[in-house]
Amino acid sequence: MNPGESQLGVRVELEVRYAETDAMGIVHHSRYLPWFEIARTHLCSRCGYHYAEIEAMGFQLMVTKAELTYRQGARYGEMVTVECHLVRQASRGLRFAYRVLRDGKTLATGATEHIWVDVKKGRPCRTPEKLKEGFARLVVSGKARAASGPA
Repeated sequence: MNPGESQLGVRVELEVRYAETDAMGIVHHSRYLPWFEIARTHLCSRCGYHYAEIEAMGFQLMVTKAELTYRQGARYGEMVTVECHLVRQASRGLRFAYRVLRDGKTLATGATEHIWVDVKKGRPCRTPEKLKEGFARLVVSGKARAASGPA
């Protein structure tokens, strides 16, 4: 897997593994969200901190919403590209948009919404001050957002 940059987002190349396919030989629908997570983790690193470091600071990003639209399937052994962009930063949360491609053709699009949680308190909190600027730099414009699929 080789993370790359895509405007302000990231692109991660993944080979479809046999265990990710269903009886029809197509990637099972449940595998797309973990692929989104891989790309999102790489994108979070671009804010200056690996997600493990963010958790060590006492914060987590809890998923509050996940959207996924399937257009075409991928098969075992194929290479897919997972793109991830940060499309919104609010006072307490983030929204990421994703696109899964094979040979430049869109296979799936999606989005996830997350809220910041203070682990010690077990409650939602505002974006940690230390992370605000780094994540703000990653938010894509409307034009780039449209190119990344629904958001």
